[in-house]
Amino acid sequence: CREIRKNFTVALSGECADEIFGGYPWYHNEEILFRPGFPWACSTEQRAALLREGLLGDINPADYVNSCCLETLSKTEYLDTDSRKDRRMREMFMLNFHWFMQCLLDRKDRMSMAHGLEVRVPFCDHRIARYAFNIPWEIKAAGGREKGIVRQAMAGILPDDVLWRKKSPYPKTHNPTYLAAVTARMRDILADKDCRITEIVDKSKLLALCDNPDIFEGNWYGQLMTSPQIFAYFIQMEAWLRRYDVKIDRQ
Repeated sequence: CREIRKNFTVALSGECADEIFGGYPWYHNEEILFRPGFPWACSTEQRAALLREGLLGDINPADYVNSCCLETLSKTEYLDTDSRKDRRMREMFMLNFHWFMQCLLDRKDRMSMAHGLEVRVPFCDHRIARYAFNIPWEIKAAGGREKGIVRQAMAGILPDDVLWRKKSPYPKTHNPTYLAAVTARMRDILADKDCRITEIVDKSKLLALCDNPDIFEGNWYGQLMTSPQIFAYFIQMEAWLRRYDVKIDRQ
């Protein structure tokens, strides 16, 4: 965003097309499709295990995640004619609208406005989102492809090599330079005698993760919900704990 702002004040982004038109693999993988919980969260128990010993006796992250998921699913509306798969696809889109898409939009707004750049997201136009929510899945996945309806709509407009290419996710976390940077920052935080995050997470487990960042399983695209994102999350949490001088009271 900083580099774009040097030459432009407004940019267009394709964000939300995957959420609205079914671009992610969890829309297409039958095994994942009917699995309980958030489809993109494959290692909740592994992440919960990073908490300090004793905290898991007071809280249950897996139960909390599941309750959030069920609460969102309870808001899903169905048609009487919906098949089992139709109903599940509506639920999947509801989960993605309320959670995954909101996260991406928040990230986009923060990154762009921090540099005075206005980023517009035409796929997220409320009229498109409202209409597309009720498009039958067979049409959304036209041709058996992710975002099939969008690809076919652009036929004759975009070059074929662009139109039909395999989905290539934005490489936001698997760059080795980024991993090295967040790992080094995580080590610096843990080495600080005034470290706040260790009131919540187990220091030895985080250090072990720094030494072996590939232990998290079940990630998407080789990057989603893996160690770089976990480090970044804890780095942000440390900054929040310090800035607002948050105290952990377990009484």
